[in-house]
Amino acid sequence: MAVLLTICVFNLSSDLFHEDHAPDPYPHALGILHALKARGIDMAIASRSRTPEIARLFLEKLGVRSMFVAEEIFTSFSYKTKHFQKIHKKTGIPFESMLFFDDDISNIKSVSKMGVTSILVRRGVTLDSLRQGLSDFEQKSTG
Repeated sequence: MAVLLTICVFNLSSDLFHEDHAPDPYPHALGILHALKARGIDMAIASRSRTPEIARLFLEKLGVRSMFVAEEIFTSFSYKTKHFQKIHKKTGIPFESMLFFDDDISNIKSVSKMGVTSILVRRGVTLDSLRQGLSDFEQKSTG
């Protein structure tokens, strides 16, 4: 039986915007968030930040903070698996129903071992990386 995509999880600085700058989203980021929301797919954040309060403020200024069902933004080093355990606990969504985007291959590898479909991105989530993620998710869930 096919597993349905229930939630997309993003790392802030590699997927949505440059955290060290004014809220300046990557070119496709906002459109992707709005498209996922319109299709009823939940979204969450799994990110590390020296200044989580500024990251949340950026999300507010971009008008997207309310779109996320979970915000796991940690100030200290932690493994992404901890972020996902918290997201799972908050939402009840199984790891196999999650799609994750990040720019760190070690995060991709560790989260993939949990059953999450994970996509490596460079300079922001794009339509191509979203298509790849949806395709990989579909293959994994029906295979």
